[in-house]
Amino acid sequence: MQINSNVKILPLLLLLLAGGALLSCTALPTQEMSDARQALQAARQARAENLAPGLLQAAERELQLAEEALQAGDYPQARNAANEARDLARRAFEKTRETTN
Repeated sequence: MQINSNVKILPLLLLLLAGGALLSCTALPTQEMSDARQALQAARQARAENLAPGLLQAAERELQLAEEALQAGDYPQARNAANEARDLARRAFEKTRETTN
């Protein structure tokens, strides 16, 4: 009897896991947007507009795309663009540190 119960539970478990994965993809990218904004703020405070203007502008464009995707309800695209903005802003920040040292 134990084997039969496990066989019945397996499809349900797989369905729950798939549903959880789907929900994580469609959830609001709140943390990603916040991380991108904070990284941009740090880059600006480090004077990236003077020392790494190309990277800073690219980060700002990506954040704008993330905000537009968020407004359109395209949360996966918003998440991707926010992560890209964060990464570009961090690179801009690091470049300012290399330039000033």
